[in-house]
Amino acid sequence: MSLWLCLRFNQLPLECLSHCEQQPVAIMRAQRVICINDCAAALGIRQGMGVATVRALADEESVRFLEQNQQAEQRCLQQLCCWAYSITPTLYTWQHDCLLLEIEGCLNLFQGLDALLAEVAMGISSRGYCAHQGLASTSKAAWLLSFAPTVTAMAIQQPLEQRLSALPLSLLKEFDATVRSLDRAGLHTLGDVLTLPPASLGRRCGKAFTHFLQQLIGRREDLQADYCPPSNFNDEYWFGYEVKTNHELTPAVQQLLQSFCNFLRNTQLQTNEINWHLIGSDKKLQNICVRSASNHSDWKNWYQLTCLRLEQLRLTNSVEGLALACPQLQPRQQESIDLFNSHNQREPLAALLDRLRNRMGLQAVKKLGCRDEHLPEFAMLISNGEHGSGHNISQHCALRPFWLMPQPEELYQHGEHLYRNGILSMVCGPERIEDNWWQKPVSRDYYITADKDGQHYWVFHDRLTQQWYVHGVFA
Repeated sequence: MSLWLCLRFNQLPLECLSHCEQQPVAIMRAQRVICINDCAAALGIRQGMGVATVRALADEESVRFLEQNQQAEQRCLQQLCCWAYSITPTLYTWQHDCLLLEIEGCLNLFQGLDALLAEVAMGISSRGYCAHQGLASTSKAAWLLSFAPTVTAMAIQQPLEQRLSALPLSLLKEFDATVRSLDRAGLHTLGDVLTLPPASLGRRCGKAFTHFLQQLIGRREDLQADYCPPSNFNDEYWFGYEVKTNHELTPAVQQLLQSFCNFLRNTQLQTNEINWHLIGSDKKLQNICVRSASNHSDWKNWYQLTCLRLEQLRLTNSVEGLALACPQLQPRQQESIDLFNSHNQREPLAALLDRLRNRMGLQAVKKLGCRDEHLPEFAMLISNGEHGSGHNISQHCALRPFWLMPQPEELYQHGEHLYRNGILSMVCGPERIEDNWWQKPVSRDYYITADKDGQHYWVFHDRLTQQWYVHGVFA
């Protein structure tokens, strides 16, 4: 058995264009009103009215006319798909304003239908949308029941044909000619046609119509392509009022990041860079780029880094919306974790570096590393540590100090002893390095030594000049 949930966003043309309820707004298509907000409804404006009628009801300057933007509607619908993918992996878009979700397979995950519907309602309202819902054993029936009263639309314990029977045939707009023919014959509801013999109905209405009815009541399989998550992420949050201080942005930041990281975990992706776009009241953008030293999907870490960047931000204008974009996502890499990891452990080094870079800038934090060079003075590397620009520390660097002197300093030697802050004692060595024979030959034997206070030095014996030098100091 399947259980389908339909979410029909009948106000989508308005919700994707207008985010402020302080003014009457009417969405137009072909000079006709197709959607209005509450302020416009209070003036008596209704769907289907022409521009002249609307202007007769209200002052021309008081009503804001917006042309329908189907691209914006589809963009919003795709963002809703990204969110709904955290509910179920089996979903697809229907018509121009609906999501159809198969939820039977995830009821145990949410511990029942009521909890799942509560999660759906919270997710929709937090994004500023409203939706009519329908529940049924087939996807098309769930869509049609979203037009029914809530008591009927959600009453899955009742027989499906009984719940569908009162719905008007006029809802089937893709079969307008057939519906008009049935209307002339006195058949006005789905109940009227579902009681007719399939053979006679097929001869009168055609194969496509009867095929649709059989899919509707579950007598024929209805195959649809499931939603495929994109390789990037985009989501928006509209406040419905003008934001003028940075701290007012943080609740929206948290919500968007939670949705983003849920999407990353569901799709087994991760990233090391996100981009924020602050949409001003003048429709201009302020962009904020937040980077991390490693790829991950931890929303708390992204939230902390974003807050550090917001502390440095000066709003040049009031903000109406906030957008989160991540154009580049990478496959998730499995991480090795400590089975006995304690929550009281110190902050990881990578997290500390991320905080420093986002507070002070990428160029303010440098990273030490090693190149694949034999001579130590060429092997040491200082970089800004950006992801992808660093060099792995070679294995031969394990017993070398990171602190090298600009030039090796000659050591005082008396007899068999070397002196620097007293007599140096040999700890380990030698490590022979011979290189650069084609230009200026180098042949050295390196040792680790220690003075009387326990300070360790990296010294070498130049085999060509027979001199001793100190080249580095261990921390």
